[in-house]
Amino acid sequence: MGLFGEPLYTPEYEVKGDEVAVIDTSKGVVEVALDGEGAPIHVANFCELALSGFYDGLKFHRYVPGFVIQGGDPNTRDMSAEDVVAGRRGPDGYPGTGGPGYRIRQEFTTNPRNRHDDGALAMARSQNPDSAGSQFYLCLGPQHSLDSGYTVFGQTVAGRDVIGQLRAGDLIRSIRIEHREA
Repeated sequence: MGLFGEPLYTPEYEVKGDEVAVIDTSKGVVEVALDGEGAPIHVANFCELALSGFYDGLKFHRYVPGFVIQGGDPNTRDMSAEDVVAGRRGPDGYPGTGGPGYRIRQEFTTNPRNRHDDGALAMARSQNPDSAGSQFYLCLGPQHSLDSGYTVFGQTVAGRDVIGQLRAGDLIRSIRIEHREA
């Protein structure tokens, strides 16, 4: 059961194991190899959201130097970059409080590669371990203190320099899912 007793969402996307997320931002492109074996629920959920266009036009809403850059909140879609940075309430709520309308099961206790290395892609959540939805973050350096509490579901393979330039208010133009040989 989820956060308030509602059932947790099970994505329908069928993970192939060769997914790469191509994150096109206002600062450049980041490519992340997704770990469908270690975190199949998170990869399937992320792919479903990306393929539906959910992330297109959202803004990164949290930047902590040397820690993470976070995005994926639909509340930021109709907000100006300035309002996102200032944490002002937008038409759909405050930045950092939105999601897809459901939650997924945590996989940090079952993923053998759940390491927050530099460039790792992981899902944000609230205090409930089974509360991730759409908000994700990219690590700005190793963050191994998060290994036992947040699910890592990908690793940056190109564009780490772009990640270092991203700030709150920057645009996520789109996230495409490509299939590539390992």
